[in-house]
Amino acid sequence: MSAGATDTSSAGLDAAVAGGESLIGMATLGKTAAALALILVIILVATALLRRWGLPHQRHGRHLRVVGSAAVGTKERVVIVEVEGTWLVLGVGGGQVNKLHDLPASAEPREGAPAGGPGFEPGDAFATRLAKAIRHNAGLGGRGQA
Repeated sequence: MSAGATDTSSAGLDAAVAGGESLIGMATLGKTAAALALILVIILVATALLRRWGLPHQRHGRHLRVVGSAAVGTKERVVIVEVEGTWLVLGVGGGQVNKLHDLPASAEPREGAPAGGPGFEPGDAFATRLAKAIRHNAGLGGRGQA
């Protein structure tokens, strides 16, 4: 009888040890997950603080401003770029950029310059501009027509 009791108690002991090992494995997994979550929280908090304090941004091309451009062909454009008080007229196309002309920068845009297309005024709302464009394209009227 003592031999049967020993077998039963050793089987129970083996089950307890196996259960303990799985608990240890779950505890290790839980600690690892908690550590990863803590690292993610630290990264998110650091990002939020850096955004709030506003680190100085390095603006690329802060000395360069595109004044205007016009399409000349399907892939070619003429672009006016302002660089340190000088306007450069550039021909862009076919993977190349060529300087066509340079002139001193103007303080104001020219009077005769179009403000976005035929018949558009600078203060027009989008709906007004769309209606004018549809009328112009349909030939129903517009600037210069009755």
